[in-house]
Amino acid sequence: MNRALKVALVCGVALTVASCGAVRRSLPFGLGRSDQPQATATEGQRISVLAFDEQLAPSAALAGRDIFLPGPQAVTAWTQPGGTPENLVEHVIAAPNFQIAWRRDIGAGSANPGDVMSPVVAADGKIFVLDGRSTVTAVSADTGAVLWKADVKPEGRDRGRDNGFGGGVAVAGGRVFVSSGTRVVSALDANSGAVVWSQNVDAPVHGAPTVAGGRVFVVDVDSQMFAFDAATGAQAWAYRGIGEPARVLRASSPAVTGETVIAPFASGQLVALRTNNGQPVWEETLSNTSRTSALSEVRDIAGRPVISRGMVYGVSHSGQMAAIDIRSGQPRWRLPIVGVNAPLPVGDAVYVVSKAGELIAANRDTGQVYWTRELNEGRVRKEGGFLGFFDHELRPQWSGPILASNRLVMVNSFGEAVAFDPKTGAPQATLKLGAPAFIAPSAYNGALYVLTDSGQLICIR
Repeated sequence: MNRALKVALVCGVALTVASCGAVRRSLPFGLGRSDQPQATATEGQRISVLAFDEQLAPSAALAGRDIFLPGPQAVTAWTQPGGTPENLVEHVIAAPNFQIAWRRDIGAGSANPGDVMSPVVAADGKIFVLDGRSTVTAVSADTGAVLWKADVKPEGRDRGRDNGFGGGVAVAGGRVFVSSGTRVVSALDANSGAVVWSQNVDAPVHGAPTVAGGRVFVVDVDSQMFAFDAATGAQAWAYRGIGEPARVLRASSPAVTGETVIAPFASGQLVALRTNNGQPVWEETLSNTSRTSALSEVRDIAGRPVISRGMVYGVSHSGQMAAIDIRSGQPRWRLPIVGVNAPLPVGDAVYVVSKAGELIAANRDTGQVYWTRELNEGRVRKEGGFLGFFDHELRPQWSGPILASNRLVMVNSFGEAVAFDPKTGAPQATLKLGAPAFIAPSAYNGALYVLTDSGQLICIR
């Protein structure tokens, strides 16, 4: 572009801005004019557009109080998307040196960012992952050597990358249970990958299954909850929640304890059901409509609900996090948090990362906030634009946390694994993963495992 054209563009923008001011001054009856000085944002100053919404602030009652954390425990199996049927492992011995031990390409990555949704699971010396083309891979937990692969797409289904996405795996009783975006739920032999049974479902399943008490529980994109017999694949029951077309490109999994399963739905519903027959026990909706954000109308519970000490912890994209009594369904407390990750209750605290990139530590009993930490400080990038105009800020998306060897570890879409102090939220160490990561790490036998969006499995020791 020649110099004359560049000058013309700049002058045009300046003229438009000047014209706006001239029109405002020319309005009758003093409209658009004011004799009072106008508030202007200067460098280092920000004028909030969220003044009418609830704001999180550390509680004065908790000032100076130490957070109790239990000691780390060895993890010899990570069988579910959240580690256990309750979706909770409090504090693990893993990655004390916080160094990458090995990397392995296990299959296809995402056709679009975030299409790979399957958390890593592990048992009996094997790591099991689902790639972006509905292929399950078993690898050695020690070396990353591929042991077997199995394609779970139905026969005749196009093998293209854009045909179905999401899903996940769980392992129990020598079988790997697989859900997928190609509308099928399967059970594979954990030693060979051979198909034991396969069941078609009505809609794609983007979340991983949860296996407990001889049942396989999955939630599809139409807000239906299915329970299958783990041995035969026969459907035991189904429950339909409120349908919701607006969803987040993340996927949740049910939480199970005893005879109760907690189902998360895109409508913002958390529903407690009986595991044996699917009868509802209670229902609570996590919804908080904001006057300043249309995104609050997306109510999806994209982070897994977590069961701990008789309470259910959940957070929605609509801007509400709650601690709910699992017996009565009555909330103990609520916080105005927009989130797409599972909360982490551990010790005295509940940790959660907001969609805006804040790490928050709240008291598990009262919901009062210990502290908040801005994760994106120094990580904002500017992209796009034209001749330096109209560029936009790009901020990382965060996944996690997991508490491993006295560090809160999270991964992000900028391709980093970052460790934070669980008592203060201060950053401690950063690893470059080489590709975006949208799935929280899993722990097994002293290591953390991360599946990146490019289809690479990374072992951190």
